[in-house]
Amino acid sequence: MAKVHPTTSTISSSCHENSSSEREVFTVWMKSLVISSNGCTVFNSKGEIVFRVDNYQTRCSREVLLMDYNGRVLFSIKRKKSLIFRSWEGYKWTNSELDHEEGEWFKVRRKCKLFSRGISSCHVILGCNKTGGHCSYKVVGLEGKPTMKITDCTGRVLAEVIQKQSSGGVSLGDDVLSLMVEPQIDQSLIMALVIAYAMINHKL
Repeated sequence: MAKVHPTTSTISSSCHENSSSEREVFTVWMKSLVISSNGCTVFNSKGEIVFRVDNYQTRCSREVLLMDYNGRVLFSIKRKKSLIFRSWEGYKWTNSELDHEEGEWFKVRRKCKLFSRGISSCHVILGCNKTGGHCSYKVVGLEGKPTMKITDCTGRVLAEVIQKQSSGGVSLGDDVLSLMVEPQIDQSLIMALVIAYAMINHKL
């Protein structure tokens, strides 16, 4: 079998940087390293583990925690249900504690599928806890496919997820993905949105 990450991995004990001056490519393995746990493990281009999700509950739980390698919680993503529609809300953590002052960091809502014809589209509101400080992202993917793009309100691509291939061009499967994040973009936020999208599509 082809390896999920082709290089020998030296696990990083230091905290990851939230952004980079260069484009970063991560490997997202939609598996937890913890036995009998749902989740995912994310490696950087050096083969170091930088993000992980270890969900000890059943798949499709109401809340998922995005952590760094050391288990420090970065974001909690919660599924909310109202009488009309569902939304997925992200809350930022500081020093493994929920930042109550920041409150709700982002909200993801799935758009109506009546006219999408196989396209899965989500609207992301950022800074929804700030009066007058809202901005928005868009997440677009294909139904039944692991690929997706995250764009800002101008249409600029901030991040993209595709199936990872081996050096010989062989696909490693639907659960092994490449996440490309553009420079100066908060990588932990992008990873939280990838997790929210996976929850929407019942992958976590």
